[in-house]
Parts: sequence; C-alpha cells; structure tokens
Amino acid sequence: MQNAGMEYLETRLMFGMVPGLTSTRKICETLGNPEKKFKSIHVVGTNGKGSTSFYLAGILQAHGLKAGLYTSPHLVNLRERIRVNDLPIGDADLNRLILKVKEAAEKASAAEVAAGGTPIEPTFFEVLTIVAFLYYAEQGVDVAVLEAGMGGRLDSTAVADGRIAVVTSIGLEHTEVLGATESAILKEKMGVVGVTRAAAIGKVFVLGGLSEDLLDVAREISAKLMTAVAVPIIRNDIELPNLGQHYVENACLSLVAAKLFLADCGTSLGGVAYDDSLAVGCLRNRSWAGRMQKLMDAQGNVRVILDGAHNSHAVFRLVQTLAKYYPGKKFHCVFGALKDKDVGVMLKLMAPYVSHWHITKTPYPRFRELSDLRGELAGLGLNVASEGELSREYIDAVMNEIGNAETLLITGSLYMIGTSIELLKNDFDGLAFFRGLTPTTNEHR
Repeated sequence: MQNAGMEYLETRLMFGMVPGLTSTRKICETLGNPEKKFKSIHVVGTNGKGSTSFYLAGILQAHGLKAGLYTSPHLVNLRERIRVNDLPIGDADLNRLILKVKEAAEKASAAEVAAGGTPIEPTFFEVLTIVAFLYYAEQGVDVAVLEAGMGGRLDSTAVADGRIAVVTSIGLEHTEVLGATESAILKEKMGVVGVTRAAAIGKVFVLGGLSEDLLDVAREISAKLMTAVAVPIIRNDIELPNLGQHYVENACLSLVAAKLFLADCGTSLGGVAYDDSLAVGCLRNRSWAGRMQKLMDAQGNVRVILDGAHNSHAVFRLVQTLAKYYPGKKFHCVFGALKDKDVGVMLKLMAPYVSHWHITKTPYPRFRELSDLRGELAGLGLNVASEGELSREYIDAVMNEIGNAETLLITGSLYMIGTSIELLKNDFDGLAFFRGLTPTTNEHR
C-alpha cells in the first residue's frame, strides 16, 4: 500500500515546473533553514549534469568526506535522487521527510495567506529538493553536490548558496523560461550563485562544454559578479566505465571542482588535501547508470549498452562514441522515444550504426506509438526487425536472436532506460545499485 508521503508528493505533479525561489525559501525558513547546515556545490547545464555530479560526489567521498548527491530525474525509484556516500535515502526517511515538508508548507502557506499573500503550493521538484536538504542536514554530510533541475537562478537548489558552481554545457532548452539564445540561457544558469555582486562575490565557476563565444560571455558575467573562473583542460589520463569523450570532459570538470572545494574547505573539514591520483583512481570504477553503460556477463563480454540518448544532441554524442569505440560495427538496436522528440533526426543520425531496428514503447502516455516509429523508419528507407511493448520477454527475444557473441544497444527515452534497468537489474552486476528499489512515479522528463 502506498504511504502518505508518496500520496502527497503525487498531488504536487499538478503544479508542473514553476521557476522561482519564494516557495522553497519560505518552507526552508519554516524548517530552520536546513540548507545552511552543510556545504554545497552546484552543478548546472543543459547536458552532462548528472554524470558530473556523480563523479564529483565520488571524488569527494574517496577523500574521506561524507558526500551527499542530489540528482534528477531518477531511472527507477525516487530514492536514487537523494544519496549519501552512494546509498539512497531509505523508504521510511523519504516518507517521513516528505510529510515534514508538507507540514511546513501548510504552515508557511497559512502565514502567507494571513498576511494577505497567496497560498504556497510547492512543486514535485521543490518538495524533493527540500527533503534532500533535510536529509543531508540530519546525516551531517560534509558536502552536498546539487544538480539543478532547470536553469539555475530560479532553480530551487539555488537556495543552498554554494561557493562553487559547475557549468557543464549550454544548449537551447526550455526557451520559454530560460531565454531564446544560448547566451541568455548561460546567464540564467550562472545565476545559481546569485545575480548581484553582493551575493556572488568570491564564488567560483568551473566552466566546461562551452564554445569560445560562450566562454567570453561567461567571463563577462563573472567579471560583473566578481567571481572567479576555472576552465579545465581535457586530460588524456582519465579512464571511466562510461564510454564517450563527453564523460571524460565531465570527469575533468569534477576533478577541478573537487580540487577547488578542498583548497577552500579542506582545512575546516579536518585538513583534507586534494590527491589527484586518488581522485583519478576512484573514477575508474565509477559508472553512471544508463548512460553509455556497458553491461557485462560473467565472462566479461559486453552484452548490452544502455544509453539514455533522449534527444538529437545526445544521439550525436552516442554515435560519436560508437564510431570511436566500435569503428565499422553495426548494432541490433532497441529504440523508443517520446512524442515531443525529433525522432526523424535521431534515427537518421543512428542509421549508419544500426543493422536491425527493434522498436518499442512503454505504457507511459507520452511515448510514441510503434506505428509512428515504423513510419519514421520507412521514410528513411529503414526496415523494422521486430516490435513490441518493452518487457522482459521482448528483450529476451531480441537477445536470443542476436546470440551471445553480439552486443545489444538499448537507447532512446530515459523512461525506457529506467524500465530496461528494472527488467535487467538482477542479471548484471553493473545494475546492482537498483536491486531492492521498486519503480516509483516521476515528474515529466
């Protein structure tokens, strides 16, 4: 039976995404400002936020710090989003803290209405962000790595007010909220440290994935705010379980952010100094789930590659990676996508790397119908090898068809990747984190 916390959280879905800090701040004030009881590092950007945050938390943990990690969306279960030293928040704590946020929101709302203001109705993301703040404060973390949901300046994670902000990349997204140009979106995301000189002075931006033009814009913004800027070099000594140069780039951002954080805070945390060999070593075994992730059998053969390439930019990165690591190879590919994605572009980019298309969908209503995918493929002169709703039986049928010697590529919507992980988690040690987690609701991705 579903608990009261989850029932309340699901009522928050109706409020969608509402940029702004007012609700989060008022609820946090009611709770005694838990976000001020630990140090924070912000991670903002269009793509690469999750892996950068995951790598950074791991590096800090390897240095002996108790590290919180807040990411979104989750792949299988909400508990993934809120971790301490790689362990997800427990069911009981999640339920208890959601209800604590609910009580605080109702108290803050009543006070606001009594003063002639409007009621406070926190969104799904705001509730979980405040739950994370409460949990990290209770757990006594040394640092929390906070991945922003959308934007930066008006993202609820910004109330934590960290001294270091990592910018992973910039692309056109949520233009109706963040701005119509990449420069405007960059400014919005850099606002995570504050938009006034008084709020931002002395803080540091670690910048990656930006064109030279955008780097110039970032430096201008930073100069006005009197913040420092670090632009990491891309190292050639980084080894990661996740395939792809973009993950190397994200790891380099994480290394520099960790070094800056420990230089700034290491003394107050017991004299912890940055150790590059320790940091690079921990990355060798740190696999960010569902993103160019290799799933290997007991003999060490790569049976499945999972990649949540859910838009054309991500697919471009995917095919770059396939061309580098598997030159000339074509894959059997299980593919599914949401209705609002540019599927034609995605399929066209992938076509040179796919020998057989296996199209699928989940029951989620935003998924493209199989007939739509079939039509898109036909328009490109491509044939469908098989089709069916995503299930263990469907994956098994495809894997039996390709045999033990081949690797299956599963890509497309993150919803589909999450479902695939749920179906395969007991078969591959690389998915062991998800054992014991049961699927839970998600806000729109």
